[in-house]
Amino acid sequence: MIRIANAQGFWGDSLEAPLEQLRGGPIDYLTLDYLAEVTMSILQKQYSRDPQAGYARDFPQMIERGAKEIVERRVKVVANAGGVNPETCGQAVAASLKRAGYGGRLKVGVVTGDNIVGRLDDLIGRGVELRNMDTGAPLADVRARVRSANVYLGAFPIAEALRQGADIVVTGRCSDVALSLGPTIHEFGWKADDWDKLAGGIVGGHVIECGAQVTGGNCQVDWETMPDLAGIGYPILEAEPDGGFAVTKHPNTGGRVTVAGVKEQLVYEIGDPRAYMTPDGVADFTTIQLEQAGPDRVRFWGIQGRPATEFYKVSISYAAGYKAVGTLVYGWPDAYKKARLAGDILRTRLERLGLKFDAIHCECVGANACHGDALSGEPSPDLAEVTLRVGVRGGDAAAVERFTREFAPLALNGPPVVTYPSGGKPKVEEVIAYWPALIPKREVTATVTVRPDA
Repeated sequence: MIRIANAQGFWGDSLEAPLEQLRGGPIDYLTLDYLAEVTMSILQKQYSRDPQAGYARDFPQMIERGAKEIVERRVKVVANAGGVNPETCGQAVAASLKRAGYGGRLKVGVVTGDNIVGRLDDLIGRGVELRNMDTGAPLADVRARVRSANVYLGAFPIAEALRQGADIVVTGRCSDVALSLGPTIHEFGWKADDWDKLAGGIVGGHVIECGAQVTGGNCQVDWETMPDLAGIGYPILEAEPDGGFAVTKHPNTGGRVTVAGVKEQLVYEIGDPRAYMTPDGVADFTTIQLEQAGPDRVRFWGIQGRPATEFYKVSISYAAGYKAVGTLVYGWPDAYKKARLAGDILRTRLERLGLKFDAIHCECVGANACHGDALSGEPSPDLAEVTLRVGVRGGDAAAVERFTREFAPLALNGPPVVTYPSGGKPKVEEVIAYWPALIPKREVTATVTVRPDA
């Protein structure tokens, strides 16, 4: 059995969680998941401005703070913090170890090959159309506006880096479950066609990939009685050679690990439960067996898998115009009526100016905005306050900028009892849209490099 602790569910998650996982009890691996689809476009934009950027800078800082525990407790670390620049991230990790006084003590492995933005023209020219999985449109339709393109690599390159002796593995885009599946493949010697074992590892990785979301955070079940959310513990996967596993957390930490809470995470972002697809295999979630196996401990077994497909998924981002969002808070009496009127006034002014947008969206937060038509009837007339939120999106940056100029005057030339919660006029921002596609695995090669940290 090996213990794999996850301490990041996204870039921006708790800075203290990795240290608490390292110090809270025995673990063999620490995994950190930094990357979401929009994160890749942000990192690509940073890299285009500075070739030394493009990775999650929090990660080397964490390594520096936790170097003592990593070295002395012999914990191996796996993270996709490399973003679009894994090599530089690996160098930054080595530098952080040196600053912490542990230079030369660890090997850093770097996995590359996921970033294909520089290969798009060649791929399209050879007939790899990278069609949008939702619309069927070929990538050529938006090629000039592409900002990033990254393949979701699997777990075997991570396992190879560990086989070569890496103590810290840095990757770019890979499947979320690969971060913990790689260590189990390495430790237990699983083969590429051990479909049931891999399926168990896939489900285990999915359960812990969002960090504290499986230990009581963002949990609908018994949220009012959740103990010590301020000190919530992050998840630990206790993986077994046969593909079974248990999920738990360090003792004396907040939150709760229960069957009900685990099931909430199980159905998070999975699509068809009979076919949860990853680069390394397909897991059938309908075969999952699980039970409460003690306080803060849920055991899984019996998970079945099927062969992986011949494709990798590709996360592509592209520029899709501009947007701006503004908010105003209207107070009692008649807060809802005032907010609605302000939205109507703004729409009329924009129409009279002849401004065209792809979309205009008005909502009254505090008056059923989250549920919309799902709730019938007018909101209570006694609402103490309502936030008017107006957003516009379009291809004309000048039109979006003009919207921001028309929004601010509502404070004085619109309905009364109003304030700005965000301090001024809205800001124009570029819209980055998501383009999911598939690419034949034969078109992608992962490269593993392992070097001493100094």
